[in-house]
Amino acid sequence: MGCETRQDNEQPVHRVWVDEFLFAACQVTNADYGRFLRDTASSSPPFWSEPSFNHPEQPVVGVSWYEAVRYCEWLSATTGRNFRLPTEAEWERAARAGREGGLFPWGDAPPQSLPAYPDRCAGHWKTGPEPVGQAEANAYGLYNMCDNVHEWCSDWYAADYYAASPERNPRGPESGARRASRGGSWRHHVKMSRCAARSSIPPEFKYADYGFRVACDVQLQVRG
Repeated sequence: MGCETRQDNEQPVHRVWVDEFLFAACQVTNADYGRFLRDTASSSPPFWSEPSFNHPEQPVVGVSWYEAVRYCEWLSATTGRNFRLPTEAEWERAARAGREGGLFPWGDAPPQSLPAYPDRCAGHWKTGPEPVGQAEANAYGLYNMCDNVHEWCSDWYAADYYAASPERNPRGPESGARRASRGGSWRHHVKMSRCAARSSIPPEFKYADYGFRVACDVQLQVRG
C-alpha cells in the first residue's frame, strides 16, 4: 500500500495482507439503489431526479456514508450474505489487480495517454458520471476502479495511519471525524486517480461525485 513519491498521507509504503473477499464489479447504480429505496421506504438522495444523475446505470451519488452502510445492511438481510463497505486496504488491493508497482491499474502512464480518455471527457464526464461498466475492466474484472465517482470505504481516516497500520487486515483508526474514500471523480480536472491516492470527508456529507460499491465476505461451506 502507498506511494513514496506522492502525498504524505500515502507514506510509508508498506505491505499488508487481507483475507479473501469478494468485490462488486461495478459501483452501486441508481437501479440498484432504487430497489433499496422502495423496499425500505427511505428518502431518495440529493440529485436523484436531476437529468445529469438519474440514468438507471449511472452510479448513485449524493449518498452519505451512513446511507451506504444502511444499503449494505439491507442487501445483507435480503440475500443472507454479509455485504459491507470495503476497507481502504481491500480497495487498493482490488484497484491494483495484482500489479503492485504501478501508479495506476494499467501502469505508470498518465490517464491522458489512454486512447479512450479524451472521448470519455468529451462525453459522459461533462456534467456527471458515466454509466458503469463502459470503460475497460482491470485485470480482476472490476470497472471504474479509479474513476467516475469517489467510493466510500469503511475506515475512519487518519493522515498518519500508515505508520501504525497492522500487517493483517488493517481497518483504519478506532475513531475519527472523516471517513476514508478512494477513486477518482468526474468533477476533477484529471478524472482518474492513482491506486494509492487517499481522500476523505465527514460521513454525513452528500456530494454529487460520491458513491460506493460493496464488498462481501467469503462464506466457507462446511460439509456434513
